[in-house]
Amino acid sequence: MEGEATRFKARLFKALSDPLRLQIVEFLRGGEKCVCEIFPHIGIAQPLASRHLKLLKDCGLIRDRKDGNRRFYAITEPEIFKTIDVITPELVDSLAKHMIEQAT
Repeated sequence: MEGEATRFKARLFKALSDPLRLQIVEFLRGGEKCVCEIFPHIGIAQPLASRHLKLLKDCGLIRDRKDGNRRFYAITEPEIFKTIDVITPELVDSLAKHMIEQAT
């Protein structure tokens, strides 16, 4: 069971590791959005946005619903933002310093 949990965590982190997917998740922080709002906000083509949304949905981070010919997406568990928010600018600076130190 522990290995399964670790694999699932890795899958979540992999989904969040792509900058475009992370932007989508951050955009959905404000609530449910139509795909027609998501792709222009992120600055990518609709088919590419749909692929990223499918990956986020497949790992359980988002859900969708259809309303007529429009599809809306929302975060399934807002708790995910606690994990995202742990990565503060201070943490990023500290990790960057360590990387620089190790490279020299």
